[in-house]
Amino acid sequence: MRKPSKLSEVAKLAGVAPITASRAIRGEGYVSEDARARIMEAAAKLNYSPDMVARRMRGEKSRLIGIFVNNFGSLVLHEITKEISREARARGYDIVLFNAERFDGVDRTGTRDMLANLCAGLILPMPNVEDGYLAELERRQLPCVFVNFDARAVALPVVAIENRRGARTAVQHLLSLGHRRIAFVAGSHKTGQSAERQAGYVEALNDAGIPADPALIVPGFFIQTGGHAATQQLLALPSPPTAIFAANDEMAFGAIDAIHSKGLRVPDDISVVGFDDIATSSHVHPPLTTMRQPLGELSACAVRELVALIEGKGAGATKTALPLELIVRQSTGPVAQSR
Repeated sequence: MRKPSKLSEVAKLAGVAPITASRAIRGEGYVSEDARARIMEAAAKLNYSPDMVARRMRGEKSRLIGIFVNNFGSLVLHEITKEISREARARGYDIVLFNAERFDGVDRTGTRDMLANLCAGLILPMPNVEDGYLAELERRQLPCVFVNFDARAVALPVVAIENRRGARTAVQHLLSLGHRRIAFVAGSHKTGQSAERQAGYVEALNDAGIPADPALIVPGFFIQTGGHAATQQLLALPSPPTAIFAANDEMAFGAIDAIHSKGLRVPDDISVVGFDDIATSSHVHPPLTTMRQPLGELSACAVRELVALIEGKGAGATKTALPLELIVRQSTGPVAQSR
C-alpha cells in the first residue's frame, strides 16, 4: 500500500515552499491564485489529505462538530440530529456522529476521547443523566451544549423545550373537550423530560380541581410497544380513562393501536394526545394531536451556542427553553356523553 503523500511532496510538485502549500490547503493567509491552483492540482494528483490529528495537536482549529448520542433509537432523536447536522454545515462545520449506550464505559473512552479531541466542540442531544461523561464535560469545561436535557442543573449551556408548559397545554386541551379522567403514559427518567411533562400534567389537573390518580400514570419508556402495554393496563382498570396523554408520539402510536385492538375508537371512545410531532404523526390513523417541537429553531440555537463557545464568546452555563405549539388533529374529540 502506498504511503500517504506528505505536504512537502505537494509543495515540490507545485514549485512552492511548504508554508505556501500549507496556507493554500488550509485556506488561511495570502496565496496568489496561480500558486493556489498549482497547489490544489498537485494535492489532487498526489491524493494528499491533511493529517487532522497532527493539525489539532499543533493547536489548529477544527471545523468538526461532534454529535454524541446515547442510543440512536428514537425517531425524535433522528430528527434533532438531522436538523443539527443541517445547521452545522450551513455554518461551515462538518459533523462526526458517535453513538454509544454510555460514554463512560471502559470500552468507549478511547474512541470517545479521540473524537472529542478532533472536534472543535460537542453537542449532546438528549443525554443520559446516568452517564458519568456528563460530569467530566462539566469539570473540563469543554465547548459543549446539551439539547433537551432536564434531569438536573449542569455547568454547561442547555438548549431545551418548555416541557412542563407544553404538557400543561396538552392536558388543558383535553380538559376543554370535557375530559376529566385523563391518563398519562410516562417515558423514562434518563433525560428528565418525562418528569417535567408529568409535572405539567399534574399541574393542569390540579388547576382544574382534579386530583391526579396514581392508577392513571403508567410508564411506557418512550417506545411504541411500551405505549401499547401501558394503554392495555389503563383499559383494564375498573374505570378506564376517557383520554390519554402520552409523553411522546411513539407511545401515543402504541396507545392508538391498543385502543383499536379492543374494538374501541379514537377519538369517539378515547382521545389521545402525543408529544413531539415527529414526521409520521400526521400519517397515523387517526392523525395525531400532539405538541410540536420547534426542531429547526432548537437545533439552530444549539449550534449557535456551541460556535460561540468555540470562538470564546459563549455565556457559560445558560439554559434556553423554547415554546411548543399544540397541533390539533383527529385523535382528540369531546368526551362521549355516556362517560
